[in-house]
Amino acid sequence: MPLNTDIKILLVEDAAVMRKMELKTLKSLGFENVVEAVDGQNAIDILQSEKNIELIISDWNMPVKSGFDLLVWVRNTTEFTKLPFLMATGRGEKKEIAKAESAGVSSFISKPFDANELSVKIEEAFGVKEVQSKKSSHTIQQSGSGKVVLKIGHIQITDHLVLGILKHLIKSGELQPQTFELETRCLSSWNPVADSLEKGELDGACVLAPIAMDLFSYGVPIKLILFAHRNGSIFVRNKKGGQYVEPYQAFFRNKSFLLPHLMSIHHILAHMFFTGIGLNPGYAGEAGVDVSFEVVPPVKMPEILASNEKACGYLVAEPLGTKAIASGIAELQFISSEIWDNHPCCVVTVQKDLTEQYPQVIQEFTKMLVYAGKFIAQKPGLAAEIGVGFLDPNGALGLKTALIKNVLTEPKGIKTENLYPSIEELDRIQRYMHDNMGLGNIIDLEEFVDLRFANEACKDTEITPRKAAVKVETTHKAQEILVQKHAVQQSQAVKSLINLEGKYLSFSLGREEYGIDILKIKEIIKMQTIRTIPHTPHHIKGVFNLRGNVIPVIDLRLRFGMPAIEYSERTVIIVLEIYNQGATVLMGIIVDSVSEVSDIKVKDIEEKPLFGVNTNTDFIMAIAKTIGKVKILLDIDHVLTHDDTVMVSKIFEPTEA
Repeated sequence: MPLNTDIKILLVEDAAVMRKMELKTLKSLGFENVVEAVDGQNAIDILQSEKNIELIISDWNMPVKSGFDLLVWVRNTTEFTKLPFLMATGRGEKKEIAKAESAGVSSFISKPFDANELSVKIEEAFGVKEVQSKKSSHTIQQSGSGKVVLKIGHIQITDHLVLGILKHLIKSGELQPQTFELETRCLSSWNPVADSLEKGELDGACVLAPIAMDLFSYGVPIKLILFAHRNGSIFVRNKKGGQYVEPYQAFFRNKSFLLPHLMSIHHILAHMFFTGIGLNPGYAGEAGVDVSFEVVPPVKMPEILASNEKACGYLVAEPLGTKAIASGIAELQFISSEIWDNHPCCVVTVQKDLTEQYPQVIQEFTKMLVYAGKFIAQKPGLAAEIGVGFLDPNGALGLKTALIKNVLTEPKGIKTENLYPSIEELDRIQRYMHDNMGLGNIIDLEEFVDLRFANEACKDTEITPRKAAVKVETTHKAQEILVQKHAVQQSQAVKSLINLEGKYLSFSLGREEYGIDILKIKEIIKMQTIRTIPHTPHHIKGVFNLRGNVIPVIDLRLRFGMPAIEYSERTVIIVLEIYNQGATVLMGIIVDSVSEVSDIKVKDIEEKPLFGVNTNTDFIMAIAKTIGKVKILLDIDHVLTHDDTVMVSKIFEPTEA
């Protein structure tokens, strides 16, 4: 029986941005009748005054009264003892789930989550859908040729690129597995990866080491066979968060900080940094916390940062940090290796029964992953080209080869040439989380890590001899990172130009040559009859009809304060798709002439020069210097002034939402 979407839901979430995201997700599922509460006490007040609340969806960590306190109150209040209660929280470790279940939670979902996951959990809370057993029921599948079919999960980050490279090498015939066929599964976030491993739906996965260790500690029969990479994450600062000036700690104080998952190396590194600079990171509602951690989907982080000045930044796997820098949303704080050099992060895990029944399959798979890791290190340019298709097959992330290549060639960035799993470094992860952060359990790593396959696959790799784990002092490193300027500015300058690489249409205005991203151009046409619009600025020439579309036209000469000239046979209108007030619209610009389409590389691009405080350069993205030519690259979305935008918006309606 389908769930009634007319039910009244009480959504309890203290973080306004997260509440807005969850509200949007609920509405996408058809739930429109939603009452919002900002903490557990506010929710109790609403329950005592509002009628017909039929479902509670609550965060765990909140000020005044937590979601767990709210759950206990609900279950001890006679009229609400059977009210469906869904705990939706970043506290996704197994012991927290068990605690909530013992208190009477109807269903539990860990952040980050998507609409499909939330829909299933709502159905579970109402009993419409039976709570799915997490007990593994793994089945090993074989192809028609008798090879084992390996279904390996991953998400859209460069940490998992070894899997994409291996897939490419197999497809191209450079590698020819004798014992297995590879089937990759791209999942939306970490929780589906963990759930699929636990339920036996995947044969293995590239997954965060702390998640894998937490699963193992609760009896999920998986084995760690290899590291997926070392290093590879980045801490970026929100450009909307105010000026970054002394005392630098003040920039982060009393703000939220975004993480991809509670059980992650990103959480550890962020904790190391914030405690190292004298701040107390934690969760909303905990005593003394001055930086609040929020768990959000990695792909949503740039969007949240751009719209919320109270989010001071995030720490995430690449390329999502460099992309935010290149998009002008964020500034570089540090590369993760600066806090912990050569640190592990994601690991390759497989189902235990595969290691026992088909060790030859796992051995060949491990050996080929090691080969793929060395391929990335030796051929980063080619790996970047392959990576765009693997990590962003539908273009949803807007990844470019230049951006991925920058990530792969960053001196302090991701390393894939040595994937040998270090038990000592994994022990440092679990002990830091357990002892310093109160997360997870201490597990027997000798039992969890199966070194048989890496010992053979990495026998030609230089491996550091095993030694006792040494506690590395991070406070001094954090203090250095807090105040460092020059090196960060140099690195950021390069990253900020990456997204500008591409094909540009060149056109002239007088003696100056300009360039517009070819992807912005709809078409180029000869001059048309233009109907003037009264009471508009002189550079807005009017409108013309293009196959039923009314297109506003700007004379770019006049917009830039240049003298008007007679239009000639070389004068053209470039019809553009621009982003205007939340929608894509068509607009024409009149230019003297067009010449060529140029392929402009990062090495040809320089940051725009300073023209003085009285000169508006918002519409200039950068300067491109090629052989014998200098082009001004235009940010065409910012060619119009604010007043122009208001005026143009009155002339035409958006052509595409």
